[in-house]
Formats: sequence, C-alpha cells, structure tokens
Amino acid sequence: MSDQTNEEEAPGPAPPELLHGSPVTWSVGQKVVHPDRGSYLGLVEALKAEGFNVCIDLCAVDYLAQPGRSLPDGVAPERFEVVVNVLSHGRRERLRVRVQVPEADPVVASLFALHPGCEAMEREAFDLFGIRFQDHPDLTRILMPEDWEGHPLRKDYATGRVPVQFKAAPASR
Repeated sequence: MSDQTNEEEAPGPAPPELLHGSPVTWSVGQKVVHPDRGSYLGLVEALKAEGFNVCIDLCAVDYLAQPGRSLPDGVAPERFEVVVNVLSHGRRERLRVRVQVPEADPVVASLFALHPGCEAMEREAFDLFGIRFQDHPDLTRILMPEDWEGHPLRKDYATGRVPVQFKAAPASR
C-alpha cells in the first residue's frame, strides 16, 4: 500500500482573461476588451493585424450618473468611455473595445490612421461629448454649429428649449 492519498487541491480562482495585455469580459456573448488609454491604439492595431479590419462603430458614453458600473479588476472607472466595435469577416467575429477617458483630460488616440471610416464617428464624439481624438485630421464639429458652446450629450449639459429656425421657409398662407 502506498502512503500517497488521492486528495486533489481545490482549484483557485481562474486567472483573468487577457487579450494583448488588456482585461477581457463577456457581454451578451460578445468579447469585450478594456485597454487603458496608453495601450488603446496598439490594441486596435494588433486586432487589425489579426483580421479585425472593419471598425463598424465608435461612440462615447457619459457615466456621470452611473459611477458604479461593472468593470474588470484593475480598470478604474472614469466619467467618459469610448466604445469601439470591430469586426473580422474571416473569423466571423465581433469584438468590443471599451476605453476609460477621464473628465479632467478627455483625450484618446484617433483610430483614423487604422480605420479611416471612423473619422466622422470620432468627430461626433468630440462634438457631442467633448472627447478629443489625438492626431485626428479634422477634429471639428459635425452636428452642432461651429459657434455652439458646450457638448449637448454630456449628462451635466443644461436642458432647455432651442427655438427652431428655418432658413428661407415659405410664408404661411
């Protein structure tokens, strides 16, 4: 008889899933990657090299009223978040990238050099949320007039009525 027992060690918690050094979570069956601002551009570049060569959406979110949202360990919540959805036709896979953007310095790298089609989407996030995209070729307003003050989709933007003014509207009869 052997003195060895058949006791197995209980498995510890699984190590967090990482993709190119960034934490991964899952949402509604979709992989979500959470890079920091410094690794955001490099991550998207690596994903493009892996076949995620279509940026199908880029938008911003203001979490002013929801600071306690769910994020993986090690990812500090910030007021703003830029959300990018990339697609790989070859892999038949969609992947979401969520990068936290602080209110005090709302700047992230532009994806224009990798995905020229996101130019207008980055301008929209800039116009409506005030998030600046470093190295964007034309970071100007796209929806609001150039002289508009503020960013209307920020949660602390004052609400009110804006009178509709039609140019060259026909006189009523």
